[in-house]
Amino acid sequence: MWAASRRALSSVEMAVIEENAVALGVTIDALMESAGRAVAEEVVRHLPPPPARVAVVAGSGNNGGDGTCATFYLQQWGYSPEVWLVHPPSEIRSRAARRCFDRIEHRCPVHVRVPRPEELATMPLVVDALLGTGQSDRMRSPVREAVEAIRSSRAPVLSVDLPTGVADPEGLRPSWTVTFTTVKEEIARGNAGQVAVREIGIPPDAWRRTGPGEFLLFRVPSGTSDRGRTGRLIVVGGGPYAGAPALAGLAALRSGAERATIVAPHGASESVQSFSPNLVVRAVGLGRFRPNDVPEILEFVRAAPPRALAVGMGAGAHPETIEALRTLLRELVGTVPLVVDADALAALPTSQEIAERPASAGVVATPNTGEFERVLGGVATGPQERTSADVARIASERRLTLLVKGPSDLGSDGESSFENAHHHAAMTVAGAGDVLAGVVASLLAQGLSPLHAARLGTYWTGEAGQRAAARRGFGLLATDVLDELPGALVAGLERVHRAA
Repeated sequence: MWAASRRALSSVEMAVIEENAVALGVTIDALMESAGRAVAEEVVRHLPPPPARVAVVAGSGNNGGDGTCATFYLQQWGYSPEVWLVHPPSEIRSRAARRCFDRIEHRCPVHVRVPRPEELATMPLVVDALLGTGQSDRMRSPVREAVEAIRSSRAPVLSVDLPTGVADPEGLRPSWTVTFTTVKEEIARGNAGQVAVREIGIPPDAWRRTGPGEFLLFRVPSGTSDRGRTGRLIVVGGGPYAGAPALAGLAALRSGAERATIVAPHGASESVQSFSPNLVVRAVGLGRFRPNDVPEILEFVRAAPPRALAVGMGAGAHPETIEALRTLLRELVGTVPLVVDADALAALPTSQEIAERPASAGVVATPNTGEFERVLGGVATGPQERTSADVARIASERRLTLLVKGPSDLGSDGESSFENAHHHAAMTVAGAGDVLAGVVASLLAQGLSPLHAARLGTYWTGEAGQRAAARRGFGLLATDVLDELPGALVAGLERVHRAA
C-alpha cells in the first residue's frame, strides 16, 4: 500500500492527488511518461519475445495517453504494437496525451475506429487503455462497442489503471490490471484479474497535504434537477454568544447550502437574526440551552430533516448546556451528518454510542489545539509527527473524523490523515473557526464524506483567508474570510477543470 494512505483510494481522490502533485512541481508529462513505461514493462511480462504483436485500444483521455506512451516503449524494444484509437485524434483532451500519440502515429499501425473482434482474436494480448479512473457507471459509445469487440475476441486483456466498465455488468474483466500509485477502491475481488501496483513519481505529500486539487471534491450542480440537492442545514448554537452561530450559518450559505436555519435560545436568536435576513432563525429556550429544551429541538430537526447539522458554536460551557448538547448529540448521531465544534466538543458521544448506530452518517469534530488537549486528551505539543499520529489514534478510537485547527491543521478519519498549511497567520482572529465549521457542514449537506468535507473545507477556507489577507493584512476579520469564499471557489474550480 502507498505510504501516504492505509486504504484504497477512489478515482476522485486520485484526481485530487494528481492535481496536488502538479502543484508540487511534478508535470503531467512526467507522470504519463512514467505510467506509460510501467505499462509497457507489465505488458512484456505477458508477451512472447519480440517481435510479438500486441493490440492497444485507446481512448481520448490520459488513460489513452498512458496506452500510446506504452506503445512507444514496446516499439522501441522490438515488439509489434498496433493501435486502435476509438476517437479522432482531434478529440484527445490533454497536451501530454497528444504528445504521446504524436510520437507513435507514424511508427506503427494506427486505426482511428473501433476494432473488429476478428482483428483482436489473433493477438497474444490486448491492452485496455480506454477510460481508467473517472469513468461513470455505464459505458457510452464508442467505448461500449470497443469493449464488446474486446470481449468477443476472447483475447487476453491487460487493463491500464482500472478495467474499462469496472462498474458496468458488461464491462471488461481482464486477466491483469496495472494500476498506479495505490490500489483503487473500485477494484474488487474478481473484476480486475491479477493487479500490479506501480509507482509513477507522485510524492506522498500530494495526499498528506491539502492542495488545489481539493476543489475536485466539490460537487458542481448539473442543473435544475439538483434543486434540493443541498437541502436544509441547521446550526444549533448561541446563548452567551450570538456571532458564532451566525458566522457558521452564513459560511454554509456562502459555500453552497440552500438554506441555513439557526436554532438559538431567545435573546441570542434576535441578535442572530439581526446579522442577516438570509438566515432563518428558530428560538428555543431562554438565555441558554437546558436539558428540557432538547425535545423541542429534536422535534424541529425531525419534522423536516436537514442534510447536516453543526452543533456548539457560541452555546457556552454551562453544565446544563453541556448536558443538553450531550443528549441532543446522542439522539442525532448516525441519523444525519454532524459537525461538532466549540463548547459541544465536551458533549461528544462515546465511540460505543457512535458504533451502536448502524446507519452512521458521520461526525466531524473541529477542536483547536487547546480543545484537542483539554477535551479529547490529545497531545498538541512536540513534533508534528507525534501530534498527527495522536490525531489519527483518537479519530480511530472515537470513530469520527477529527480536524484539529492550528498553525498547520491536522485531520484524520483514523485511516487517512492529512495536513493543511494553506492559510494566513491573520486567520487566528475570532470567528474564523466558526466560518470553517460552517463550510464543512455545508459540504456534508452536499453529500461529501466527512474526510472529503474536512479536506476541502480547510483548504477552501484557508484560500479565502489568503485572498482576504491580501486586501486586509492583519486587520482581517472573520466576515472578510466569509466574503471571499465564493471567489475562492470560482478560481479553484476554474483551475482544476481547466487542468482536466
